Amino acid sequence: MSAIVLQVGQCGNQLGLDWWKLITKKTNQHKKSCPFSSREGELAAVCVDTEPKVLRKAAEFVRNKEIHPSNIIEGKGGRGGNWAYGYHGGRGEGENGLLQHTMEAVRREAERRDYYGGTVVLHSLSGGTGSGLGSRLCEAIREEFPVGHILTVSVVPHQSGESPLQHYNTLLSLAALHRSADGILLFHNDHVLSRAGFQQKSHAGFGAVSCGFPQSTLSAMNAHITSCMAGLLMPVKTLTTGSGQSLGMEPWELVRSVCPIPTAKLLYTTQASASEMSHWDTLVSETLKNLPQHSPDGKPYSSRAVLAVARGNQDNSFIDSNVLQKLRQAHRCVHWNPFPVDHWTDPRNEANVSLSTRMLTVCSNHSSVTRLLGHVAQRATEMLSARAYLHWYERYGIEMEEFQQALNTLSGLIEEYENQ
Repeated sequence: MSAIVLQVGQCGNQLGLDWWKLITKKTNQHKKSCPFSSREGELAAVCVDTEPKVLRKAAEFVRNKEIHPSNIIEGKGGRGGNWAYGYHGGRGEGENGLLQHTMEAVRREAERRDYYGGTVVLHSLSGGTGSGLGSRLCEAIREEFPVGHILTVSVVPHQSGESPLQHYNTLLSLAALHRSADGILLFHNDHVLSRAGFQQKSHAGFGAVSCGFPQSTLSAMNAHITSCMAGLLMPVKTLTTGSGQSLGMEPWELVRSVCPIPTAKLLYTTQASASEMSHWDTLVSETLKNLPQHSPDGKPYSSRAVLAVARGNQDNSFIDSNVLQKLRQAHRCVHWNPFPVDHWTDPRNEANVSLSTRMLTVCSNHSSVTRLLGHVAQRATEMLSARAYLHWYERYGIEMEEFQQALNTLSGLIEEYENQ
């Protein structure tokens, strides 16, 4: 594969390990030709956390010689759910800190690739390690590999109840990622929770249509996110060579498709799957059910670009249908993009357990992200006005000025999307 997958923090490593279980299950017999591994069959994974609990679950991959032991990087203590502590680290860490060890592992993995196209970062925006260290690593990777891409899979916390610092952490994370990443796949915990427990029977003759998993549990939520990742990032025939060899270009082609302008790169993903007999139009309708249409003040949302990935397209019926036009209209694609809807297809659906099913994954650069940005900015501003918890950040060198710069970044992003 042209990508390194960097898993940061508890959430990032839980997602990453689920991802690799899916990948190895699908490619076990052809591991050495898999675009997600080296020629020797080692997975392109770097796992870092400030606590060893989740990383212990990677031991099986190490024993199977699927992940290099030096790519498992453990800290000696957590980061207290504090972005500043995660970003700057503790006192006295110096050259032996997690940042240095992780960057050494990333460099080694880049050298093992036949072609290094970039890094996919899995993390949360709320925790100290995932948000703070994740942001710092993205900046370091951008500096080390200026021509490489950075695509993040960023989990957004519930609107309330996860941590008293989550709004500060999300604010600082989004501002930092805006500076360094090329594309940011956002997965809102509130949305994922509802979709992971959503299951609906369609009309007779079209089989069962599902936008997620039957149980609203943490494992089901992680499974939903990794399923969306697989729908977007696993090889598709559209992007393979004439010999059928995958170059692992899907992450970077995704960025090219849905981020036509680098100032707007916050991405919304939805997915639907069904039996082989279902029409693609039915799956498109399912993905559109969760698409926000209007802002709280009634202004219609729009998309700068849309990518539809259809897996299980054995009869090539996806291209012959009117689904692309339906997606364009429902997403209210901007007038200035002459090719707002891109599509990839593959005759098989290796992103699912059953190869006989169809799956449609839709990724869009959608202006409904302004609702999240506005909520985070409002809550963070209220806390800053009361100087709530500021001393926890000042302890690690984050002053009021840096919070204000982050608020200005989010304000600029809101204006960018509202004026598209």
